[in-house]
Amino acid sequence: MGPFVLTFIYFIIAVAIVVIGLVIFEWITTKYKDWEEIKNGNTAVALSISGKIIGICIILSFAIYNSVVVTETIIWGAYGVLLQMIAYFIFEGLTRSFSVQTKLKENNVAVGIVSLGVSVGLAFVIGASIT
Repeated sequence: MGPFVLTFIYFIIAVAIVVIGLVIFEWITTKYKDWEEIKNGNTAVALSISGKIIGICIILSFAIYNSVVVTETIIWGAYGVLLQMIAYFIFEGLTRSFSVQTKLKENNVAVGIVSLGVSVGLAFVIGASIT
């Protein structure tokens, strides 16, 4: 397979995994609908979702660098989405004095920035562990 075809295949895989990941995150965030909040100008939710998108893509990029076959990238991508969800629950659990979901819904930009940071930061750790 040529590099142009492989690039297109990886592109399709990345888009599919990001979309699936975002749908799963939408189910997790039961207090609001992500895209409705973004449509209404909720910067905190937009930052949080951006972190998830960037985080998933970072993990996928490491998977592409280190995978021998395309299916390995798909498996690592799915695993990365799972680990990003676990990170979200840990973040929510560590903030016992407030609910991350509630603060994001209230457009608390500080919480949105930290959420973005958690997703991106942990994506680098997850990605670096892919061998």
